[in-house]
Amino acid sequence: MQLIGPITQIVTLRGLSLRGSVSDDQLEIIYNGGVCVSDKNIVDVGPYSNLRKKYPNARITEIHSPSVMLPAFVDAHTHICWAGTRAADFAMRNAGKSYLEIAESGGGIWSTVTQTRLADQSELENGIINRSKKLIEQGITTVEIKSGYGLDIQTELKMLQAIKNTAERSDIRFISTCLAAHIKPHDFTGDQTAYLRWLLRELLPVVKAETLSRRVDIFTERSAFDIENSWMYLDAARSMGFDITIHADQFSPGGSILACKLKAVSADHLEASGEAEIKALAQSDTVAIALPGASLGLGEPFAPVRKLLDKGAIVAIASDWNPGSAPMGNLIAQASILASYEKITSAEIYASLTYRAAHALRINGIGVIDFGCSADFQLYETDDHREILYHQGQMLPSQVYSKGISLI
Repeated sequence: MQLIGPITQIVTLRGLSLRGSVSDDQLEIIYNGGVCVSDKNIVDVGPYSNLRKKYPNARITEIHSPSVMLPAFVDAHTHICWAGTRAADFAMRNAGKSYLEIAESGGGIWSTVTQTRLADQSELENGIINRSKKLIEQGITTVEIKSGYGLDIQTELKMLQAIKNTAERSDIRFISTCLAAHIKPHDFTGDQTAYLRWLLRELLPVVKAETLSRRVDIFTERSAFDIENSWMYLDAARSMGFDITIHADQFSPGGSILACKLKAVSADHLEASGEAEIKALAQSDTVAIALPGASLGLGEPFAPVRKLLDKGAIVAIASDWNPGSAPMGNLIAQASILASYEKITSAEIYASLTYRAAHALRINGIGVIDFGCSADFQLYETDDHREILYHQGQMLPSQVYSKGISLI
């Protein structure tokens, strides 16, 4: 058994609600605390002096400087499996070109599809490993990764296999999602319906048989797939045993209402969500995932997180790290900026990056520092947890643990 401490503040996130608003005075903070870890799990947390007496034979990892412990973060929406670059897209956007204009000129998602098809699997795996190192440096130990830059059977399977292979040799968790319904590929001769039926017939049975993913996503938008076709595809995927999620309400509303009707695990983006969409999400168990990185990357409004929280929705925040619309990949910076614009409390930010994000991935036992939970946590060299968000991504953890293993 290992005892880590003394820690100036342990912000446990125990006892907080899954949905709705949270005030900072609801945070449980253990002062001069410690955490006991055994066999990848937390076996006790409390005042350090008490734990020293309770576990006299524990191996001590002594913390010498002022420190704050938080649960490790969960990034519940990323696209970090890709090849190539989209720097030209960013320059065109800043020069006044719209998302659709860039796509029509050969940029956008199709540009990354072309480059990812040419990459071999080892190149994709190396890309995931290198990007995940940056996520670990931010205190993230659970990462969702989507396919969707293949849009053909061979490359979609190549991407999902790359994610699976990397997960098997990583100390952090990777959760794969099949996003073959990202856009209809330019080289597919049929319409939206024909493409989605082709995926249902030719791709998803292989994904399921080879256990490459348990989740299916679709981009429901005017430029991608309409509501009717999204409903058909997701309903069929769900009947095959997949969890379903939707890229919803990024530029126009409607996708999140579909997500709620289909009982999707999450609706992600939500920049264009209106009162009807907010109400539907608040009355459902579908997690509303805000992606401030896409708002910053595209110069678009943020998701209405304050309204969602006040209405009682389950809200998570993720980075959407991708080569096009959200190249920043800095989750805590994005969340801190979103908090300033949407007036989100520190407690709500922490919740949205930990146990609420884990709920969107249907993972139990992470995102909280408590008995029986996985030993996934991070330490910052400060004596006040409020400093972390105050520095807007500049303060990084000095130590990161995943399943009881020290990664930093």
